[in-house]
Amino acid sequence: MVTTLLLRSGKLLDVDTGEYAEGDLLCADGRIVETGRGLRAPDGARTVELAGATVLPGLIDGHVHVTAATADLGALTTWSPSYATAHSARIMGGMLDRGFTTVRDASGADFGLADAQAEGLVRGPRLAFCGKALSQTGGHGDSRPRGTRVHDGHQCCAGLGRIADGVDAVRAAARDELRKGAHHIKVMAGGGVASPTDRIDSTQYSMDELHAIVQEAEAANRYVAAHAYTARSVSRSLRVGIRSIEHGNLIDESNVDEFLEHDAFLVPTLVTYWALKTEGREFGLPEDSWRKVDEVLGAGLAALETAHRGGVKIAYGTDLLGGMHRHQNEEFRIRSEVQPPLDVIRSATSTAADLLGMSGEIGTLREGAVADLVVLDGDPLEDIAVLAEPKHITHVVQGGQLV
Repeated sequence: MVTTLLLRSGKLLDVDTGEYAEGDLLCADGRIVETGRGLRAPDGARTVELAGATVLPGLIDGHVHVTAATADLGALTTWSPSYATAHSARIMGGMLDRGFTTVRDASGADFGLADAQAEGLVRGPRLAFCGKALSQTGGHGDSRPRGTRVHDGHQCCAGLGRIADGVDAVRAAARDELRKGAHHIKVMAGGGVASPTDRIDSTQYSMDELHAIVQEAEAANRYVAAHAYTARSVSRSLRVGIRSIEHGNLIDESNVDEFLEHDAFLVPTLVTYWALKTEGREFGLPEDSWRKVDEVLGAGLAALETAHRGGVKIAYGTDLLGGMHRHQNEEFRIRSEVQPPLDVIRSATSTAADLLGMSGEIGTLREGAVADLVVLDGDPLEDIAVLAEPKHITHVVQGGQLV
């Protein structure tokens, strides 16, 4: 296997400064070891001539569900684990082809998928996983219809959530996910679209329960991500020390200072609402859930603009389900309606790396970083469609290997 790779004559983007440097980039043993003009290829190195093509750090999606092969999340719990895994492998391979070399799974993926990817058994992005999301009874992670009482919470079930009620129970659930190696803990702190029995404007979990979950994560040097749409549910989450807010479509100006005060991240996922509205039912979204989409579809872009204007740290996320995963790059185009291209690129590189606790390791082309790279046939600073349309990706490098 080739361990040394030289990319010659590219335009290397420094995402911190927003400036290009023309030159070569040398990867060895999975790391970027040198950049500059006229680099010499070591013996046995593979050389790729880029002829002025643009080189970005490998992309990072901060909110995916690699096991969500259908938009009918309730049906997932009935799937065989092996069948769900086969779907996940296909989904992950597609993400890598779209330039995403690292993803943060926001519930569903487990240590098995992460280990399989790390060992080369599954082709896909590096996987930061949380296991099952914690949900109260009747919360966003409770996929049971109203007439169903039984809930099978076994770890091998393919669903995205686990139900835990009360301080002692949520502590035990958080500890169990951490025991299995969770990179972060996910909690459902408000209502959602794809859940059958809750309201989008509801808050979920008591403050005592949320605080207990945060305490357990912090004790393990991990953090909590919260599903939350409304200003009220976001505020409750930030006040107990939750580090990352997923979605946040219905935030307002009152939340901006709270994000800054608590040094928290916002991870909008605007593309999923566009996709759910246009083709969600085709890929299994139940009718009742489809009707909820309008409550968050229009507000998301305004919320993103509010957060961006206020200086909130914003990471890239997509949250796509079923056959809609193919729209993963469309989030770049949607965000560019209210953000400059460089800021959108940072959300999927350096800011996302910061969220994952991997600043300097990924999301950068600096020497010493992991050699994750995307090569494009155009300039995304001039036209964000170069990133929004995967046809413009000519090469993807992951860990120094041309994949």
